[in-house]
Amino acid sequence: MSNSENELRVRFAPSPTGALHIGGARTALYNWLAARHSFGKLVLRIEDTDLDRSTAENVGQIIDALEWLELDWDEGPLSQVARAPEHTKALEKLLESGAAYRDAATADDVKAYKAEHGNDRGYRGEQSADGSGAVRLRVPDDGDTVVKDLIHGEVRFPNRSFDDFVIARGDGSVLYNFAVAVDDADMGITEVIRGDDHLSNTPKQLLVLEALGHEPPRYAHVPLLHGPDGKKLSKRHGAASVQELRDAGYLPAAIRNYVALLGWGPGDDETLLDTNELVNRFRPEDVGKSSAVFDEKKLRWMNGRYMRELDLEIYTATVARFLGRDVDSELTEACRISQEKASTLAEVWPLIRFVFEEPAEDEKAWRKIMKNDAGAALAEVREALSGLDEFTTETVEAVVEPIPERLDLKPGKVYQPIRVSITGTTVSPGIFESLAVLGKPRSLERIDAAMARIEAAPPQTPDS
Repeated sequence: MSNSENELRVRFAPSPTGALHIGGARTALYNWLAARHSFGKLVLRIEDTDLDRSTAENVGQIIDALEWLELDWDEGPLSQVARAPEHTKALEKLLESGAAYRDAATADDVKAYKAEHGNDRGYRGEQSADGSGAVRLRVPDDGDTVVKDLIHGEVRFPNRSFDDFVIARGDGSVLYNFAVAVDDADMGITEVIRGDDHLSNTPKQLLVLEALGHEPPRYAHVPLLHGPDGKKLSKRHGAASVQELRDAGYLPAAIRNYVALLGWGPGDDETLLDTNELVNRFRPEDVGKSSAVFDEKKLRWMNGRYMRELDLEIYTATVARFLGRDVDSELTEACRISQEKASTLAEVWPLIRFVFEEPAEDEKAWRKIMKNDAGAALAEVREALSGLDEFTTETVEAVVEPIPERLDLKPGKVYQPIRVSITGTTVSPGIFESLAVLGKPRSLERIDAAMARIEAAPPQTPDS
C-alpha cells in the first residue's frame, strides 16, 4: 500500500464495539471531506483487536451507517486483526535492533519501581534472561516527544513520564498503540484526523514510528462533542448514533451539513452548505480547539430546511421509503400538502395519516375544540362544501373562508373544528388543502360524524 508522492491518504479507523456514534460519524466525515477535497484516498480500517467486544454485527452497523451517510471509501474495510503477520514482522525488527526488549517483570515489580522512583518517572525494565515476557519499547530518558498538531499546535510530552511501554504481550499479541503505528506506516497514511481523546496516545505512536524508521503522518486531533449542558455527548442528550438519527427521520445530507459545522466553519455566516461546498471548503486546520455542542434542535431545524427544498418527486419517494409504502398519487398529494410543516421524516405520517386512515381519536383535542359554536360552524361548512361540483383547494377555500366573518367568529373557531373532524387532531397541513386531498365524500362523511357526536353528547363549555 505505497503512497504516491504528495497524495493525501487518510483513514477512518473505528473500533467495532457498538453502533457508530455521532462523534465517530463526524470523524469519518472530516476524513472523507479531506480526502475528497485533495483528491486523495480514504482507507476504512476496522480496529477490531478488542476480541471480546468487536463483533461482525458491530462491523455491519458501522458500514451500514457510513453507506447511509453516503460516505464512501477507497480502500477497505481492512481488519486490524487480519494484519497480525505484519505486526509480528515489525515487532521482530524492533527486537532485533534493540529498540525493544522482552521484560519478565511482574506487575508487582513495576509497582515497586514506581514507589521507589516516583510516578512521574517512567518505568525502565531489564532484558529478560530467558527471552520470555512482554515486549517493551525503549523510551529515551531525556527530551520530549512533540506532537505537531494541525489544530492544537505543538504539544510536548516529557519522555521521562513514559514507561518503557508494552507493545506486545508475552503471547506475542500486540497492543493498540503499536498496531496503529504499524498500520498507519504500512498503509501510507499521511494525515490522521481523529478525536482529541487520542492525543495522549500519539506520543507513543510517534515513538514506535521513530523506532521503525518511518516518517510520521500529520495529526489533527478534533475536540470531542458535548451536549447543550456542556457535558460529553451521550444518550441523555437525545439520539447518539447514526442509526438513531436515521430512524428519527433525518436526511443524510442534513446530517453531513450539520455535523461538518460542529467545530468547523467556512469563515462566514453560512450554515446551509451542500456536500460539494463542504468538499471545496473544508480544511482540517480550520477546525477550532474548543468542544462543539451537538444540539438536536438545531439539527431538526436544518433538516426541515433540507426537506422543504426537495423536489416533490424526490420528497415523496423519500417519505415512501421511510414509511415502507409505495409511491402513488394519493401519497404524492399527501406529501405535497405536508412538506412545509414537517421537519423530520418521522413527523410526516402524523400529518398525513388522516388521508389513509379514519381520524385518530384524540379525546383531548375533542374536548378542547368541540364546544360552544363548533356544531353551528360545522353545519355551515358542510352546507358550503356540499354545493361544490369541483372539490379543489381553490374552490374549498372560496366557500369556507367567508364563513368565520359570516358567523362573527375568529377563523380558528371554524377551522379547528373542521381539522378535528377530518383528522382527529389539532395539527395538520393547511385546512383547505387537507379537505381537497381527502375529497368531497370523505370530508362530508367525517364532518357528519363529528356533528352527530356533538349532537348526541353536547360538548362542555369553558365553565363546566
